[in-house]
Amino acid sequence: MKDSNPSTEPIGQNLIKLISNLCFSVFVFFVLIITVIAITYQPPDPWLESAPALTKLFTESENATFQNDNSILRTGEDLTFGKAESPASGPVGVSITEAVIAKTEERIANLTLKSDSGCDESRVLNCSDPQVLLAVEKFNLRVFKSIVFVDYQTPVNGSKEEECDVSWRFRNKKEKSWRKYRDFRRFRLGVGENCTYKVVHAGGWHSGINARRSRSRINNATKGRPSSPKIAPPVQDEEINDTIPSLGSEMNFRKGKYLYYSRGGDYCKGMNHYLWSFLCGLGEAMYLNRTFVMDLNMCLAATYNPSNKDEEGKDFRYYFDFEHLKEVASIVEEDVFLKGWKKWDRSHKRKLPVRKVVSHKMTPMQLKKDKNTVIWRQFDAPEPENYWYRVCEGQAANYIQRPWHAIWKSKRLMNIVSEISGNLDWDFDAVHVVRGEKAQNKELWPHLNSDTSPDAILAKLKEIIQPWRNLYVATNEPFYNYFDKLRSQYKVHLLDDYKELWGNKSEWYNETMNLNNGRPVEFDGYMRVEVDTEVLYRAKTRVETFYNLTKDCKDGINTC
Repeated sequence: MKDSNPSTEPIGQNLIKLISNLCFSVFVFFVLIITVIAITYQPPDPWLESAPALTKLFTESENATFQNDNSILRTGEDLTFGKAESPASGPVGVSITEAVIAKTEERIANLTLKSDSGCDESRVLNCSDPQVLLAVEKFNLRVFKSIVFVDYQTPVNGSKEEECDVSWRFRNKKEKSWRKYRDFRRFRLGVGENCTYKVVHAGGWHSGINARRSRSRINNATKGRPSSPKIAPPVQDEEINDTIPSLGSEMNFRKGKYLYYSRGGDYCKGMNHYLWSFLCGLGEAMYLNRTFVMDLNMCLAATYNPSNKDEEGKDFRYYFDFEHLKEVASIVEEDVFLKGWKKWDRSHKRKLPVRKVVSHKMTPMQLKKDKNTVIWRQFDAPEPENYWYRVCEGQAANYIQRPWHAIWKSKRLMNIVSEISGNLDWDFDAVHVVRGEKAQNKELWPHLNSDTSPDAILAKLKEIIQPWRNLYVATNEPFYNYFDKLRSQYKVHLLDDYKELWGNKSEWYNETMNLNNGRPVEFDGYMRVEVDTEVLYRAKTRVETFYNLTKDCKDGINTC
C-alpha cells in the first residue's frame, strides 16, 4: 500500500504545518494588538468621573467627597482612630466614676466616725467640706450620662449661704479625642440621709460664676496697673496652644529633611477637596519621613461665604486644631521655613540641596531614598493635573495613607459646641435638614423640597421624638422663622439662637482676632457647618434628611 501512494504522507504533513503557521501568526498578531493597547491605554481618572462614581469611591474607601455638600463634615475626632483616642501627648487619664466616688465616700465616712462630732442639721454650709464635692459628683454622674468627668476644683461659696459654686473638666463620650472642656455651676444643697449633703437644685451651664477661673495670664504691661471694675474680660481657654513653632538653630534646620508643596489648583476649592489634597501631602511627608512645609493661609470657597465669592486670607487655625496637628505630625509653617531657607543661602556659600519635582507622576516611592534637604513639588500644570491629591493616585495609593487622625476641628469652635450642648444640659434630640440648592434642584432631588417643608418635618418628627423635648435643628436653611411650626410641639433651638458665643464680647471673637493681627474674624459658613455637625452628633436621637425625612438619594436620583 505504501508503494502504491507515495505522495499521501508529504501532503498531509504540509497541510498540518500550514495550519500551525497560520494559527501562530494569528496569535502573534493578537499579542501585538494587546501590547499596543496596554502601552497606550489610559484608565479613566476616578476624580473626573460622574458625581455618583465619585461619591461611591470616597464613601466606601476614604470617607471624603468633593461634592458641594456643605451641610455636614466629619474629621478625626468623629472617627475611631487609635492615635486620636489616646495620643502620647494627651492621655485621657483617670475619670470620676462610681467606683472612685464610692472609695471617697468610704474614706469620708471613716473620718466622720473617728471624729464622732454628731449631726447638726442647722450647721452652716462649708463649701470646702469634702462631702459637698461628693454630693455634687454623685449628682452629676446620675444626671449627665453622656459626658466623662475628668477632675473637679474645690467648691467655693455661691451667692447665698446654702449655695456652692463648683467647676470641673469633662470630655464628651461621643468625641474620639482626649480634649477636655470646662463647666462651672451653682448648686443649692441640703442635708440628706446619715447627715450627708444632697443637691436640692442645680443651676444651668456656667451658672457658678464664683468658680469661674479668672484669666491668670496677664500681659506684663498691665501688671501693677489698677483694673477697671466695669470690664470683666472673658475667660481664655489656656489649654489651646496653636502658636507657630520656630525652626531652631541653623544647624538643626540644615539637618532636617523637608517636603515642600507649592500652591496648586486646590486653592479656593471646597474644604473637602482641600482636606483630601492636604492629607495627601502630609501622608507623603510621613511616608518619606520628612517634615511637611505647611501654608496656614487658606482660601475659603464661595459656597461657604454669604457674598458667594472666594475669600482669601483665612487661617487654618480658625477651622482646625493646629496644636493637635503639631503633636501628631512633623510640620513647619511655610513663612518660617522660607525665612530659614533664605537665611541659610545668604550665610553659606553652598546652597541648600534641593530637588525640584515638576510632575505628580514622580511617585513617592521614587523619592524614598532621596538625600536632598528639600524635596520641592511644584504644581504649575493646568487643572486637574495641578491638584495635590494626584500625587497619591495609582500605585502611590498603596503606600500613602492619609492621616485622618491628624485633623481635628478647632478647639475654639468645639468650645462653642460644648456651650450649646451644655445649655441644653446634654439632653436633647436633633434633626438635620438639608435644603438650599438641593431643595431647588427638582431634577436630582424631586421630593426634597416638599419632604423638608415644616408640615412634613413635623409629621415625621412626631413619629420619632417625644413632644416638648429640646430639639436642635442643624440646617443650611437661611430663614430663621422657617421652623416656627415645630415650636408647637418642641423646644426648638437653632444655631443663630447662640450668636453671643461668637459675638464681639465672646472668647471666640477675642482669640480669633488675636490670630488675625487685631482684625475681627467673620463667623463664616464653614464654621457654622462645623458647629452644627458636632452639636448634631451629640444628640440623643438624631433624624437625618436622607433616609429619614425623604426617600430622595443624598447624591441625586438613582444614586442610593
